[in-house]
This record gives sequence, C-alpha cells and structure tokens, in this order.
Amino acid sequence: MAVPGVGLLTRLHLYAQRRTRVQRPVLRLLSCPGTVAEDLRRDEQPSGSKETGDGAVVSVCSVAQSHSGRGKGEESGIPGERVVCGNGLGPFGFEDKIPKKRFSEMQNERREQAQRTVLIHCPEKISEKKFLKYLSQHGSINNHFFYESFGLYAVVEFCQKESVRSLQNETHAPSKGMEVAIPFRSRFFNLKLKNQTSERSRVQMSNQLPPSSKKLFEVLCDAENIDDQLNTLLKEFQLTEENTKLRYLTCSLIEDIAAAYFPDCIVRPFGSSVNTFGKLGCDLDMFLDLNETRSLSTHKTSGNFLMEFQVKNVPSERIATQKILSVIGECLDNFSPGCVGVQKILNARCPLVRFSHQASGLQCDLTTNNRIALTSSELLYIYGALDSRVRALVFTVRCWARAHSLTSSIPGAWITNFSLTMMVIFFLQRRSPPILPTLDSLQTLAELLLKEFFEYFGNFAFNKNSINIRQTEFCPCHPRLECNECHNLSSLQPLPPGFKPFS
Repeated sequence: MAVPGVGLLTRLHLYAQRRTRVQRPVLRLLSCPGTVAEDLRRDEQPSGSKETGDGAVVSVCSVAQSHSGRGKGEESGIPGERVVCGNGLGPFGFEDKIPKKRFSEMQNERREQAQRTVLIHCPEKISEKKFLKYLSQHGSINNHFFYESFGLYAVVEFCQKESVRSLQNETHAPSKGMEVAIPFRSRFFNLKLKNQTSERSRVQMSNQLPPSSKKLFEVLCDAENIDDQLNTLLKEFQLTEENTKLRYLTCSLIEDIAAAYFPDCIVRPFGSSVNTFGKLGCDLDMFLDLNETRSLSTHKTSGNFLMEFQVKNVPSERIATQKILSVIGECLDNFSPGCVGVQKILNARCPLVRFSHQASGLQCDLTTNNRIALTSSELLYIYGALDSRVRALVFTVRCWARAHSLTSSIPGAWITNFSLTMMVIFFLQRRSPPILPTLDSLQTLAELLLKEFFEYFGNFAFNKNSINIRQTEFCPCHPRLECNECHNLSSLQPLPPGFKPFS
C-alpha cells in the first residue's frame, strides 16, 4: 500500500506497484523558471528538441559516497575532532559532523594548521609522487590535496612551520621579461617543470563545488525515503574537510598581507564557513581582528615612566575602520597574488572590502570591528552541535527555498539563508517538547540543573528505592542493601549475577 508524503522541493507522490512491493518515491518537481527541474531539463534538452514529460525519475540504486574519501569514523585534519560517518548516525540516520571542540579552540587549531600550509599552482599534468618527494626536502608533509580553479592547484600542509620558511627561502621571483614582479614573499607559489618531456600523469582532484542540478536530481530520486533525502542533501552540500582547509588557508594568506601594517592581527573566518551551516560554493566572510594589536597598547609602567605608542587619531571608530579597510584593500589589489576585482565598499552600514580569490575560487568579504558576527557564528555552531537533525533540516529548507526562487545569490528583495536558518531554529525552539533550547535557557541551565539535582535527591526515598539507569525507573531496595548513612550510593543498585568486584 502506498504512503503519501511531502517531498523536499515540491511534493513526493508514492505509487504502489501492481505487485506486493512498494515502489520507491518518485520525485516530481515544478518546472517553473528557477527550479531544479527546470535547470535539469534545460541542461539535458538538445537545441531544437521539444520538451516532453514532467521529468519524474524512479531511483534504482543507492547514493554513492562523495569524493571526500572519508570512511567510517575517519578523523579530520584536527586532532580530537572526528567526523562521524558510516555507523555513526544521528537520531534519524543522519550522517553528521559532530564537533568535539569549543568554537574558539576549533578556530585556533584551524588557524595554526593553515599557517603550516602552502598553496601551489601546478602544471596541468604532474607526477604526484615526484611532486611530494620534491616538497619533502623541506620537511615532513602532514597531508595534501589537489583541486581545480582556473588551473590545477595543490594545498600542502607541512608538519612544521619551519618547512614553509625553508620552501620560501629556496623560491625565487619569476622573470617576466618587460614586466617587473613585486617582491612579495607569500605562501602562494607557482611550480614549473624544467623538463617538459618528462613522464607526467594526472592527479586525483578534490571537488570544491556543490553538485550540479542533474546530479542532485538523481541522488534525491535514489533515496529510499524522505529521511534519506535529508541525509543526502546534507552530505552533498556541506563543506568538506578539504574545502574548510582551503577557506582557512585563504584567510591565512590575507592575514600575511594585513600583517605588514598590523603585525599581531588575525584574519578569522565567520558566518557560513565556520558555523557548520555553510554549503559548498558559499562566500567566505572574513573578520580582521585587531584586538591583539590594541592589547599591546595597554599602559605598562616602569618606575616613574609611562611609554606610549605614537599613533594617528581619528574622530570615530567608523572612520578608523574605513581607513584601515581602505589601506588593506589597496594592498590586496596591488600586492596580493590571486586577489582580483577588489572593491572597497566603505560607506555601507558595515564597511567591507569585497574581492575574488581566484586561486581558491572563493568570493570574499573582509570586515573589521564586527565582533558580533563572530559571536553569532559561535551560537549557530553550538546549535548545530546540539542535535544532528538541526543542520539537515536547515539544508533542506534552504534547498527548497532556492528551488522556488525565494533566495538568490543576486542582491535584491530576497529572503536570506541566515533568515531561513533563524526560522528553523525558532521553530525547533517552539516545538513541544522543544528540540533546541533558547539562548536564555542555555545561560541559566547549569545553575538550574544544579539546584534541581539537590532538590531531587534531597527528597529521594533512599530507604525504599534504588536507582536503575538502564530503564530510568525506581527499583525496590534489596534487603541486604537497605540504605543508611554509611552506604555508598553506588551500592543502591543490586549487582548483576556473576559480578565480581575488584579486590
């Protein structure tokens, strides 16, 4: 017997076959402009042909794993953080990345990891084995991957920062003939082959882009049920380990530029790149953190003397932000390799520098004095870690909204992905019982639980009941375990048969 259900993008109609088996869901999409179905049909239809049918597809095979190469329980690049895959499923079978670290710890470790990493523009065909052997002369390599973005690029993470400096010391400025190279020693290199006739082979590349409309349509139809579709959307769209490394590396390269003026600054990613709700292809939002630089200006006294830095003064914090971003924008435009299309949008409500990082393929926005955005990212990071269903639901709602042209990458009167995320979180907070706690309840939860703990066991009938954590039920006390003040609470539960305590 068929079971009706609501689909992800429009509706799912389940049809019963003539035999006893239930046919898998058939995904039917509205073919209006802007939907996945319309994009798919436009891609597949040859010129001059006539449209037929409604694009419905019946799935017959399972969804293949993405090219991230991670197996069950395989670790990410950060110590202590694991990607729970395979048997590590959430409440509804969702495969999910469950953060094991605090937001600040994760950010600091990713930044340190990026500082040991270099970006290399490689020839179209290159021997991966010889490439790694050449770089290993400068130190041990922790991991690496290749990807395509206006050419072939390699991201190589060394085990030590000294290896990066060694590579920089052995690298020379290119000869451009009539042009003059600006002598900036970045961690973005260009590799050339001396012998063009040497043996070359293609390397395996990591995908940095979201799935095409055709692939998304196919994998959604291959899913057994709606739960599988939610899981599939999350897996296909979420940022991969490689893409996350590339984003932090891009921030680190921009930090190298800003450090010429502010040696102790930090360029931190925020927003969708770090809050666990980002999808492949999303923009990279960066925050120029000058707190470390400003903290050096605190007054330090030595005897009867007070030493201060000579600084420029401006009338307001906003003017200071505009001047800082203006200078950084000029540096990116003139000195930073790979940064193109630099725009200084300084009169916006939140002044920013917008540019494209051609090597990574990322559209970037750089702001400063915008710490509230970093705090919002941390809050979403926490909400995404509280329940594995949250991220799957957010990704699904966003996909549905994009398929129906409710959101767009073009600026205009659209609802934003951030607003949709807030709507999902609010909905999950308002359910009965709620799936997510409110921010206020999170702040008072520890105090409340401590108070309730003592109230609960302060009135507990220890002389009559024992606790059973297997079934969360009360059990009558065994005669030999009648509670008195000398007994340890761990003895209140009868021991299982055959149990032999340590002597």
